[in-house]
Amino acid sequence: MNDSFSVFTGGIPENYDQGLGPIIFADYAADIAARVAALNPEHVLEMAAGTGIVTRRLRDALSGDTHLTASDLNAPMLVVAAEKFAPGEQIDFHMANACDLPFDDGAFDCLVCQFGVMFFPDKDLSYREAYRVLQPGGTYILSVWDEMAENPFARVAYDAIAGFFDADPPQFYKLPFHYFDQEAIAASLRGAGFGDIAVEELKLEKEVPSIARFAEGLVCGNPVVEEVKERGTASVEEVTNAVAEALAAEFGEPCRMPLHAIVFEAKKNHAACSRDPKSANLQPTKNNKT
Repeated sequence: MNDSFSVFTGGIPENYDQGLGPIIFADYAADIAARVAALNPEHVLEMAAGTGIVTRRLRDALSGDTHLTASDLNAPMLVVAAEKFAPGEQIDFHMANACDLPFDDGAFDCLVCQFGVMFFPDKDLSYREAYRVLQPGGTYILSVWDEMAENPFARVAYDAIAGFFDADPPQFYKLPFHYFDQEAIAASLRGAGFGDIAVEELKLEKEVPSIARFAEGLVCGNPVVEEVKERGTASVEEVTNAVAEALAAEFGEPCRMPLHAIVFEAKKNHAACSRDPKSANLQPTKNNKT
């Protein structure tokens, strides 16, 4: 994973969790946790778990007998995640690269990854790794953001931040919103061996109780804040205030804004252990809903 996008240290995890989590992640976390729980799995792996926004929802939704493993490339994010759990809860945390998972073949019967695949440097490899650690008959549930045009808060933040840079503004906001082609993603999943692929679009209209806190999360909850500090063209406070003003101008006060995510569910065939995934002739079933 590109180092400039994978290092979430210092105050970034807390701002990610508290500034962004309740607004753009929490509702989708509840949805994806419910999807996983409906499968009644015994061993669940969450990849790109971050600060545990989905992880907490999963643990609450799953049976007490279900073992949950949460993994992420960034140890500081997992520190925040672990603080959300009491001793004795059925959960393990692992620092892990989704493109080189440190788990045995067939170790899990369900995998989940909310808004993480976009950051993986080799997405096809990550799908092959997911396929490898999944049991035959298991399910991989993942979500991605639709394009920036469908999630205008990201465009507003990017434009406001870019205004402080004469050239080469921070590019972080382009990364999470570039990987949304449903047919291409389904084809990659099939290439790894997955079948029975269902695709669902989830659109929300989200109220933002505090534009100032959300703007702080948009600037300080990701590596953009480090670029602002390093380049010194403006203070973090100035950039944050500009993002808040731009959000208010775009969405009004009280602030209500659209969100648009895409959820994929893919199965590992029961006969997978006896076939070459690259030769699998699997077709997706596409179920788009809003």
